[in-house]
Amino acid sequence: MQPTTANSARAATIVGLALAIFATTPIAGLAGGISDKEIVVGTHLDLSGPVSAAMPQLRNGMQMRFDEVNEAGGVNGRKIRLIVEDNGSQPQLAVRAVDKLIRSDDVFAIVNAFGSGTNAAVVKRAVDAGVLYFSPWGAAAVLQKIAGNSPLLFTTIANYDTTAKAGLGWMIDDSKAQRVGYIYQEGPLGELTRVGVNAALEARKMKLAAEAGYKVGDIDFSSQVARMKAADVDLIFGATLTRETVGVSAEVKKLGWTTVKLLTAIPGRTMVVAQLGKDAVEGLYGIGSWNIFAPGQEPAEVKAWNEAYKKRFNLDPDENALLAYAYTDWLVKNGLEPAGRDITLDKVVKALQSASYSHPVFYGPERFVNQHINPETTQVSQIKSGIWRPVSNLLNPN
Repeated sequence: MQPTTANSARAATIVGLALAIFATTPIAGLAGGISDKEIVVGTHLDLSGPVSAAMPQLRNGMQMRFDEVNEAGGVNGRKIRLIVEDNGSQPQLAVRAVDKLIRSDDVFAIVNAFGSGTNAAVVKRAVDAGVLYFSPWGAAAVLQKIAGNSPLLFTTIANYDTTAKAGLGWMIDDSKAQRVGYIYQEGPLGELTRVGVNAALEARKMKLAAEAGYKVGDIDFSSQVARMKAADVDLIFGATLTRETVGVSAEVKKLGWTTVKLLTAIPGRTMVVAQLGKDAVEGLYGIGSWNIFAPGQEPAEVKAWNEAYKKRFNLDPDENALLAYAYTDWLVKNGLEPAGRDITLDKVVKALQSASYSHPVFYGPERFVNQHINPETTQVSQIKSGIWRPVSNLLNPN
């Protein structure tokens, strides 16, 4: 299938955009995915794979913000239409989904797409086609490298290497760990997190005592945990997602192994893990780069948002929903609205670069530096009585 004329035209402007991004003269002409009455955006989520349990919340949070925009009359007179595709946590499915979004749907932007491996498979083809790629949920440094630091890629997930270095370093010092093991998802998530793991260990003149990988879709973690136990580690660090974090924790509990502590990287420190894992994840530590509010302790703004979300979807929201909402709000307020009626990619990119963004879910105001969220403030939390509770001070990996 050949690209549409609109897609070809905007693909041709991407080179000029990269050169002109800091120039005073904006690129003329409306971007692809923009009509007189509509802005078309897309996303690809794991609707059928190992992380599918978390996806309704992410999808709802994003949809809620777009619905609010449309109910208020749109952005500068244009309604926003969201198209959602399934990537099943499989790179080949992500390629199929993004090809559809670019070629058939002619989207202006891809927003909140999920997965390190899935985003890595498609981010370059998206930005090369002149599509804004905003807030992918994945290994940001890997995605930036693959995309060639494209001006159309904006990453909002704190880097797994820098946050792993800060969080694991704090955990080693606090628990006086002597032997650290590493369980990781093979691919971008595990590779980038490993950089931070090694940095934290090297700073303390330590080396990994054991490591074990797993593939996307694996559900049995007995061999990985057995390897950790054979090495007599006292701290296991996991580059794991929702189901895998619960699986590793459950295997440790099944062995009655009470002398080891478990720490999960950013993707595993979620409310979904606490809710699904229950007793199996009690005592689990996690590295976070956003607030998880205990029930009844939310700021007034978040409490009101929770009530509105539940009324709209008949579902209690989690932090995935709130984050997806906040990232989408960031795009709307700092990108689409300031671009004005005569919207171009250049105007949206410059607007996103020029202002900071604040929301209670973040530890403080954020902005983009070199197209990436800054600062990457981090905190270690622990599940106590089913709720993530902060146990460290705020850490600054930068």
